[in-house]
Amino acid sequence: MNPLLASLQPYPFERLRQLFAGVTPPPQLAHISLGIGEPKHATPQFIKDALIGSLDTALSGYPATAGELRMREACAQWLKRRYRIDINAASQVLPVNGSREALFALAQAVLDPTRKSARVISPNPFYQIYEGATLLSGAEPYYVANTADNNFAANWDDVPEDVWATTQLLFVCSPGNPTGKIMPLEEWKKLFELSEKYGFVIASDECYSEIYFRDEPPLGGLEAASILGYKDFKRLIAFTSLSKRSNVPGLRSGFVAGDAAILKDFLLYRTYHGCAMSGVVQAASIAAWNDEAHVLENRNLYRTKFAQVTPVLAEVMDVKLPDASFYLWAGVPEAWSRSDTDFARELYAAEHVTVLPGSFIGRTAQGQNPGQGRVRMALVAETAECLEAAHRIARFIRSGRTS
Repeated sequence: MNPLLASLQPYPFERLRQLFAGVTPPPQLAHISLGIGEPKHATPQFIKDALIGSLDTALSGYPATAGELRMREACAQWLKRRYRIDINAASQVLPVNGSREALFALAQAVLDPTRKSARVISPNPFYQIYEGATLLSGAEPYYVANTADNNFAANWDDVPEDVWATTQLLFVCSPGNPTGKIMPLEEWKKLFELSEKYGFVIASDECYSEIYFRDEPPLGGLEAASILGYKDFKRLIAFTSLSKRSNVPGLRSGFVAGDAAILKDFLLYRTYHGCAMSGVVQAASIAAWNDEAHVLENRNLYRTKFAQVTPVLAEVMDVKLPDASFYLWAGVPEAWSRSDTDFARELYAAEHVTVLPGSFIGRTAQGQNPGQGRVRMALVAETAECLEAAHRIARFIRSGRTS
């Protein structure tokens, strides 16, 4: 077996199962899970119709790894509408089977195993695929904290010069998971300048871009590059997905866009990787990318939900409305001595509500785990269920610690 497999840590949800082992929650209370970021809003019917309507023709041949041109054109047209950028559908866009698959695969294609020292920079806390992709490529991860005292922004100035000098890939996530933080133009400018100086690739994970609470939509990496004059998107690859935008996590559909030279080699890698998108998925995806009405409706559902749930929790926890995404990133009360794992376990035992300990999605680096003392709540279920969970959490906290 590949010895690097032994370096992988258990996925957060496996750690959550271990944390709850032996706990029997109140059977009279229905379980409410805020632990997993899996969209629960209804999939639009027109997307289902497009998928079913393609069955007679789309299953009769092998799909091309590059995808159908009309699929790539639908993605490019969406980018133009959403971010006001011009992009070549034939050379700067590739369909992928969800952002998770592509984030992992890009690292394997981009990182140079012949270099003696190779680093990958990641936000901390983070989506664990960044770490797994790094470790299985043989590179060394370097974690940059996103903490409350810096308004959950990364302090890139704290990264030592010798780390930048050996960095081959930088993962960023905006809007952030779990913080919901949006990267401003000034931050993008700094990263582009660092990429020019040191030659690393920027992988911009933007899968939460369409769930936001401000009037203006979140700035995207390709949009920032275009504004700043980086029209060829050199060393920049953006990742987006339909899972959250269109409530189709089971479709496993997204796309990557950016540097044509990188995508040319990434396509070669993917040809051998055997990950072409099915024609039926492409048909449904084209329909989804070409429609914005359902996205607006979905965003309004989240806005209504967060407007009702956040004030209930803010009375008893350190939490506020995020910039974007469907997570609340909340500090646990002092009664739990900042122990997010104790809080999550005791909440589950008392109220049959699941939240994810922040320390499970962070790593101890530079002397701290920035997830410690916080919990992530995914408000993905219907409003009534999320509101019920919020009231149970408030009741639990007000009752005081019992163990």
